[in-house]
Amino acid sequence: MVKFLVKRLLGLIFVIFCVTLITFLIGYYAPGNPIQVMLGDHPNPALEAQLMHSYGLDLPWYQQYWNFIVHLLHFNFGTSYKTINRPVNDIIGESLPISLELGFWALIIQVGIGVPVGIISALKANTWVDTTSMSVSLIIYALPPFVLSILAQLLIIWLDTTFGGSWPNSQWGVPWQYSWMDIQYKLAPILVYGAAGMAYFARLSRTSMLEVLRQDYVRTARAKGLYERVVVYRHAFRNALIPLITIIGLSVGFLVAGAFFIESIFQIPGIANVTLDAVNSLDYPVVQATTVILAIGVVFGNLLSDICYTLVDPRIKAE
Repeated sequence: MVKFLVKRLLGLIFVIFCVTLITFLIGYYAPGNPIQVMLGDHPNPALEAQLMHSYGLDLPWYQQYWNFIVHLLHFNFGTSYKTINRPVNDIIGESLPISLELGFWALIIQVGIGVPVGIISALKANTWVDTTSMSVSLIIYALPPFVLSILAQLLIIWLDTTFGGSWPNSQWGVPWQYSWMDIQYKLAPILVYGAAGMAYFARLSRTSMLEVLRQDYVRTARAKGLYERVVVYRHAFRNALIPLITIIGLSVGFLVAGAFFIESIFQIPGIANVTLDAVNSLDYPVVQATTVILAIGVVFGNLLSDICYTLVDPRIKAE
C-alpha cells in the first residue's frame, strides 16, 4: 500500500506541476496589461513601471514562474493585481469555505439519495417504482444546472409574492453556520446543486446494480437459499460500487468547480464569482490560485478513488 500511495502521489505532483505551468503561460501570454487595467484609462508611466517592478512583471517569464513555484511551496499565492497589497490567500480564504460548504452538502444529497434510489429501482426493475423514479431522474438530469437555478429562484419569488414570505433567493449565509436565517439562504442552492448529481447517481447505480444482479455468482448465491438482503448487500452491492467509486472520486474533485453556474446565478460569494471577477480584471494571481486549488481537488479525488478500489475489491492489486 505504501508503494502504491507513493507512486500515485508522484503522478499527482506531476499533474499539478503541469497545471501550474499551463495556467501561468496562459496568463503570461494573454492579451492585456493587468497593471494598466489596475491604473485605469489614464495610467501614470512612472507609477506603472514601479508597479511592474513591484509585482515582478518586468522579469523574464521563467523567472516569474520560478518565483510563483517558490511562493506556492510556501502556500503563498502572491498579491492581487486588482486590490493593491491584498494577499490572494485572504481572497481565497473568504470564498473557498463557502464553495466547499455548498459542494459538501450537495454531494451528501447526490450520494445519500441518488444511490439508494438507483438500487431500489434495480431491485424493482420494470415496475412502476422503477419507471417513475428513472423518469423523474431523467427529467432532472436533462435540465442544465442554470435552468434549475432560475426555476428555483422563480419558485421562491412566486411563493414570497403569493404567501407574503421573505425567503431569500440569492446570496449566502455565514459559512458552516446553520441558524434559521442561514438555512434560508443555503437551502435552495444546495438542493439545486444536488438535484442533477442525484439523478445521475440514481441512473448509474441502477445500471451498475442490474449488471451485477445478472451475474452467475448472484444466481448461485440465490440458489443456495441465502436471504435476499444477504445476496443484495453482501454479494451484489459491493461489486456494483466500483463504477460508483470512480464517479464519487471525481465528484469530490469537482466539488468547487461544479458550482460555478450555481454561485453565479444565486450571487454566492464563492470561488466561482472570485474567479470570474479575476478573469475580467486580469487578476492573474487569483486565477492561478483558484486553478491550482481545483487541480488539487481533482487529483485528490482520483487518489481517493484508487484507494477505495483496493478496499472494496481485493482483486484490484495496489501496485
